[in-house]
Amino acid sequence: MNPKNVKPESIAAQALGWIDEKTRAITPPIHVSSTYLRDPDNQYRSGRVYARADNPAFDQAEAVLKELEHGAAAALFASGMAAATAVFQALAPGDHVLAPKVMYWSLRNWLMNFATHWGLQVELIDMADPAAVKAALRPGKTRLVWIETPANPLWTITDVAATVALAHAAGAKVAVDSTVASPVLSQPLTLGADIVMHAATKYLGGHSDLIAGALVAREDDDFWKRIKLVRAQLGGTLGSFESWLLLRGMRTLYLRVRQASTSAQRFAEHFEKHPLVAAVLYPGLPTSPGHAIAAKQMSGGFGGMLSLRAKGGEAAAIATAANTELWKRATSLGGTESLIEHRASVEGAGTPAPADLLRLSLGIEDAGDLIADMEQALARAHR
Repeated sequence: MNPKNVKPESIAAQALGWIDEKTRAITPPIHVSSTYLRDPDNQYRSGRVYARADNPAFDQAEAVLKELEHGAAAALFASGMAAATAVFQALAPGDHVLAPKVMYWSLRNWLMNFATHWGLQVELIDMADPAAVKAALRPGKTRLVWIETPANPLWTITDVAATVALAHAAGAKVAVDSTVASPVLSQPLTLGADIVMHAATKYLGGHSDLIAGALVAREDDDFWKRIKLVRAQLGGTLGSFESWLLLRGMRTLYLRVRQASTSAQRFAEHFEKHPLVAAVLYPGLPTSPGHAIAAKQMSGGFGGMLSLRAKGGEAAAIATAANTELWKRATSLGGTESLIEHRASVEGAGTPAPADLLRLSLGIEDAGDLIADMEQALARAHR
């Protein structure tokens, strides 16, 4: 398959049209060998030495993701956290980095604890405000600007192209956590970002049955080579079976993300002015502060993630989650099933999530069923 001649939906569905030339199989095998044979003259002409860095199980999933993100190179990792932290570990102690105040909580904790103890100078800012970004940049000292958009769990939007222009002018690289948008709705590398990160556990895998992460680079440069070295030396690599599951999941990526986005839009519009809901946080609503930017840099929808703020405060929010029947009370996102959680309880002290906030991941169920279940849960919580 020549990816230049087909749409991304076809690239994903056929995994670049791979066929085993010997067996004519259309699904790649699961490669389980941990080591590879040297040639008689002691060379490795296969290009493979040891599976931690050279596992052929990575090849097809990385190739597909590289094409979907319009990148130069891709790498799979053992988790989204392994992928994200590899970017920061490719920097040097003393480097200054900018990250958003509102972002994935586990990575925020890692940055403010391990990364700062290791020597990075981490500054959290309002990444949705270009003026704040410009004021915080230290030309010649800021090495990385980390963006998450839409940002978990308030779904704030950062203007990627504008932030890239500011960062590059100051000599900094830009990495974008695009987990929520997925390649279906946004390709940050085409907006000038240097690295795009996915917690592949979520939409890329899509079935709540694997833990994985991925990075895609706009250029195969020295920074990317340092990231690959971090992966090889720290060992945060994906298993063979998980790599196979990830590729399988990506085959239905476009169908799942579009269904979830359509349902989320309908759900958000239904509850935006609901008498038992204080606010709906979703970039697809014209009333959302980031709607115009999201519409500019996202195509085909605004994602399957949104948050409700329940009238009645924390108690009402927790009771609403407890009374759902179709929604699953669990932590994660991007699967085929719809999930609900009281996010402040998950994140604990210091969370930017209001106490009345419920984070919702819409799956691929019937949107009407999801709305009806939330209606009855809200009503029961307020009796």
